[in-house]
Amino acid sequence: MRVCVLGGGVIGVTTAYALAREGHEVTLVERHADVARETSHANGGQLSYRYVAPLADPSVLARLPHMLMARESALRVVPRLDVHQWRWCAAFLRACTRARSRRTTAELLALGFLSQRLMHEIVARESFDFDYVRNGKLVVYRDSASFESARRQADYQATLGCEQHALDGAACVALEPALAHIGKEIVGGIHTPGEEAADCDRFARGLALAAKRDGAHLELGTEFTGLRTKGLRVLAAQTSAGDLEADAFVVCLGFRSQPMLAALGVSVPVYPLKGYSLTLPRANAHGAPRVSVTDAHHKIVYAPLGERLRIAGMVDLTGMSTHADDDRIALLTREARETFPEAGDFSALQAWTGMRPATPDGKPLIGATHFRNLWLNTGHGALGFSLALGSAQLLADLLAQRELAIDGDAFAPSR
Repeated sequence: MRVCVLGGGVIGVTTAYALAREGHEVTLVERHADVARETSHANGGQLSYRYVAPLADPSVLARLPHMLMARESALRVVPRLDVHQWRWCAAFLRACTRARSRRTTAELLALGFLSQRLMHEIVARESFDFDYVRNGKLVVYRDSASFESARRQADYQATLGCEQHALDGAACVALEPALAHIGKEIVGGIHTPGEEAADCDRFARGLALAAKRDGAHLELGTEFTGLRTKGLRVLAAQTSAGDLEADAFVVCLGFRSQPMLAALGVSVPVYPLKGYSLTLPRANAHGAPRVSVTDAHHKIVYAPLGERLRIAGMVDLTGMSTHADDDRIALLTREARETFPEAGDFSALQAWTGMRPATPDGKPLIGATHFRNLWLNTGHGALGFSLALGSAQLLADLLAQRELAIDGDAFAPSR
């Protein structure tokens, strides 16, 4: 089958790789000169297969006034005169129930476990380096209420097959000595030894070359402008290189999926959550963490990537603009410096911003549309890297109409 994959982020690349390995004639269309130039380029770096609890949770409701009013809130909402934003927010609030959050967590865990298994297969099969490490993850808490809530979540996830350990503050510092500077502020932490970290950009570029080796054609530097349709069938992708015909088309365009699909009358609840990251080029081995660390209070993650340290955080629901907010970058820098003051030369930090394509319930959209040959693999929010391989496999299984490894209905665009 001829398959055209639209979008060269980590979701598009893993989709192209999975389909090429099955013998399909795959063409990947990406407007940049290389893959992973936008949201996938400098993300948090943590492969959080077990930290998949959705943002839509009852605890968010109590924080809404702070999110709307405080400039330095880790989760920030700026209302716009934008119907799409308001519809997304309304659907998000409807998803903030304990029952839906737990059900979504279970469904995302299944996709996460599948993704991790496939990652291990790729590490064994492919030879490219992407700073992959199985170093575990430690989430630290600075107040007792949050820590107790995390313990309850860990207890629930244990029933779903997750190995996690609750640690007191002293044990957190013993596990990761670089936390000593804030040791007195840490009331406890949740340690997940099975979590991993890697460079998403290097992974996507290496996997794109592997897909090319397996027969995929990479249309890089090619602008996608729309889809030519007839009835309920897509005939071709319209691009700056001409029309590309195929038997099936897979949309992996991140937050840009929504306006493109809207032009075809396909409504998808995807909205960008802007995030920021900093990269410390040469991290101090004694002052930077070697375990992946998440500061739950500030919503900041720290992932060692070889000699570098990736620092990422913030959730801005502020519109479609990709413009970087200098104040948010300054806030992220200040909080990183206060947490790991001896991590390295903070004057050398490299800043980045990306638009995470999120759905209100926190689950990606994977599956068919009402067009007979148009498929979606988009809406992964902050979990794109973690869920990419499982999502690609699920899409490939759906396209082949074979038995699924997990519940496909949980991620169906029509749900």
